[in-house]
Amino acid sequence: MILPSHCSKDNIGPLEGVKVLDLTRHPPGDFCTMILADYGAEVLKVEDLDGGDTTRWSLPKGKKFAASYLALNRNKKSMRLNLKEKEGTEIFKKLAKDYQVIVEGFRPGVTERLGIDFESIKKINPSIIYCSITGYGQEGPYKKKVGHDINYIGIGGILEITGKKGGPPTVPGVQIADINAALMATIGILMSVIHFNKTGRGQQIDISMLDGILFWLGMIVSKYSMDKKTPERENILLNGKHLCYRVYRTMDDRYITIGAIEKKFWVNFCKGICRDDLIEHQFTDIHGRKELLEEVEGIFLTKTLKEWLACFEGLEVCHGPVNNLQEVLSDPHILFRNMVIKAEHPIEGEYSCVGFPIKLSNGQPKLRSHAPDYGENTEEVLKSIGYGEGHICDFRNRGII
Repeated sequence: MILPSHCSKDNIGPLEGVKVLDLTRHPPGDFCTMILADYGAEVLKVEDLDGGDTTRWSLPKGKKFAASYLALNRNKKSMRLNLKEKEGTEIFKKLAKDYQVIVEGFRPGVTERLGIDFESIKKINPSIIYCSITGYGQEGPYKKKVGHDINYIGIGGILEITGKKGGPPTVPGVQIADINAALMATIGILMSVIHFNKTGRGQQIDISMLDGILFWLGMIVSKYSMDKKTPERENILLNGKHLCYRVYRTMDDRYITIGAIEKKFWVNFCKGICRDDLIEHQFTDIHGRKELLEEVEGIFLTKTLKEWLACFEGLEVCHGPVNNLQEVLSDPHILFRNMVIKAEHPIEGEYSCVGFPIKLSNGQPKLRSHAPDYGENTEEVLKSIGYGEGHICDFRNRGII
């Protein structure tokens, strides 16, 4: 078992006892290790001396801390460590002997040059679970290529099918590839923990953000393999080809979503707008019948968003408002689900953050500690592996920590 024997099995986080070294400095890694930390893992951020986690310096900032950094680094510890120096890598390897998981986000080859790659760490800790998050994976023609979210969703096909027909691709408002990679990495780590508990063996996890984007296209790829039709913007079932699955503008310049894919929901919708004649046009290609789209768009322009929401209430029509963030954060269902929680920081004071999306009947996640200051736990960590005040002072003077 990866769970230490001294941990009580009553009312603990499901990952309590799992120790994670976090070498990442961008949102994919931050999201991954935050999930692990929220559900009980002990996460230590190992940050370089050149500024550490990139979200520390993003805008806006409060009295000292960036909002993005606070959002992604709760329940973690932080130490400064110069891995470009031999003594820095020696300290890291000493730590790695006592940790079960390492998460890193360097480009392929960097950890090998530093001497802390999977093969090097496996020699001192054969049970290590070593998760590498990169844009294109550890192997392949693009492995050295630099990139960001927009590049991955472009290469992976999501951008090409997102936006209005005849118009340019629409960039999503959130980083799909980044957050998806964090989820894939988390799943890979949990799989590896289960595998370790069965076999006693560790392993390396290779997470590619581009791989993850292709995974989103599972149904579309399967469809293409049958009909050989290249999907286009607003030309597949779930991106605007049909009346039953679209965003419509209302009289007050707001927007409402309709997602009536099932026949019964479409019938309810048509009856709700007093247009039974539209029932037969649920899956009519609106690009060939623009007058149908114009009719429905015109109907929605006769009422405000609030009036349409009231109209569909109780009719079992798949619908909802397009909320702005202020509305999201005050939505009664979201608040009931505790998806907006208050956190307290010793410097920044109280602030709001997203809650915990995975609800468990046992071992509920919780806020145990604030996002750490840059290197806040360096001395504590070094002392825990046997270094005294003299060593720590010397390391600091020589730029090791």
